[in-house]
Amino acid sequence: MGRVSDRVCLVTGAAQGIGRAIGEALLDEGAMVCFADLNGDKANEVAEANRQRLNGRADNVMAAGVDVRDRTQVRAMIAAVVDKFGRLDVKFNNAGVNKPMNFLDVTEDNWNFIMGINGLGVMIGMQEAARQMIAQGTGGKIVNTASIASRQGFDNVAPYCASKWAVVSLTQSGARDLAKHNITVTGFAPGVVATEMWEEVDRDLMSIGAAERPGQAMQEFARDILKGRVARPDDITGTTTFLAAPESDYMTGQIVMIDGGMTLV
Repeated sequence: MGRVSDRVCLVTGAAQGIGRAIGEALLDEGAMVCFADLNGDKANEVAEANRQRLNGRADNVMAAGVDVRDRTQVRAMIAAVVDKFGRLDVKFNNAGVNKPMNFLDVTEDNWNFIMGINGLGVMIGMQEAARQMIAQGTGGKIVNTASIASRQGFDNVAPYCASKWAVVSLTQSGARDLAKHNITVTGFAPGVVATEMWEEVDRDLMSIGAAERPGQAMQEFARDILKGRVARPDDITGTTTFLAAPESDYMTGQIVMIDGGMTLV
């Protein structure tokens, strides 16, 4: 028996990086998991890889393509999960994007793109998951992905920072409103994590002149990490599985920092 045995979990942004790691760690602890992503084909590939890995528990895995900004698509995704597994117990609002631009160069398009997925997408995901959990009458858990950027602003990722501050506020607001339905809302804030998303951010920082060579930005950030290295996705999943498990049932409205001691707030 694992820590989340028989819990039905839905993870967005799960075709790669932290989201994929979250889903796979949940599977390893006995959960039934839907890997959801804007790239539905890649989410299906991840789900199939895990079916092969699980052998006898292959029925515990499914995938969904979804644009988290589109409420109709989010509702359809949740309905598909309930159709397969019978209910929804835990919703991870993990889908997120970043597109660095120097502060004075930030455009409305850049702002709307990042806030649309990281802000509006989280709100819609919380609302629709909560509606399903309320209908079930059994409570549930909502877990949101924040960031160290929710604790301080950085000059060349201002919309991203604003979006992650929004995640913190949404987590607190949701926790206050949904407690009466026995739904907890928590979040976690990673620091610098070696994922495909960071590789893309690294290239973007060079393109805007904020870094001169590949890996420079990560090296400079790593100097402030007390643990002395950047995180791997498996540094994050012990906490995320805890937030999905019964052990965290008395916890709500909180954001857990997982940054190796980079920001002490």
